[in-house]
Order: sequence, then C-alpha cells, then structure tokens
Amino acid sequence: MSIRMRHTRGHTGNRRSHHALSVTKIVKDKESGNFRLPHHLDEVTGMYRGKQIAPARVERTRTTKVKSSSIEPTSEQHLHEHAHAEHVNAEAKISRGISGKVATGGRPKTRSGFGGGA
Repeated sequence: MSIRMRHTRGHTGNRRSHHALSVTKIVKDKESGNFRLPHHLDEVTGMYRGKQIAPARVERTRTTKVKSSSIEPTSEQHLHEHAHAEHVNAEAKISRGISGKVATGGRPKTRSGFGGGA
C-alpha cells in the first residue's frame, strides 16, 4: 500500500480560491430606468435592444378575500356535529384497555398512504 502524500491547509486554500461567488450583474435600462440582467429582455416593457419583442406586462392589482360572514359566532353556532362521533371513538379506544394493546401490538399493521393490507 502506498503512503499518502501530505495534505496541508495551503493546498486546500489554493483549491478553494476558485470557489468564490461573484456578484450578480444588474443593468439599469436607459429608456425605462428598470433594472434587468444584461442581454435579457426587459420584462416590464417587453423591449430588447430597442425592439418590441414581447407585450408589456400589465400590473396586477391584489384582491383581498372576504370571509362569508363577518359576524362573531355565538356559542350555539360553534357546536360541531362530528364532535359526538369523535368522543364515541375515544371511548371505544379506552375500553380496549391494556389487553387490547397487548393483543394487537399497540400499533396498526399498515401505515396510511403506503398501501398494502392485513
């Protein structure tokens, strides 16, 4: 087996000297004053080298979503129909007790979303 050569910090630094990141070049358009990348289309105006290449981009206005009812819910409106069913399931799980957990291993046989059965 051959002996490995010495690896110093200087060698590592010399190799990494070429890993520096450069700053992104941004050009200010002469006509519109918008910033863009060099040799790229001005997305706002659609111009490239003084020619209209693409249609100008239209500014979009944001629309805010309005809730269907802005009235504060009262205690009667806050009742859920499914709450009773969840409590029934919880009681069934509790009634299984220790023997139910030991018999089934305490874990489901399959994980949801992974297919398979039994």
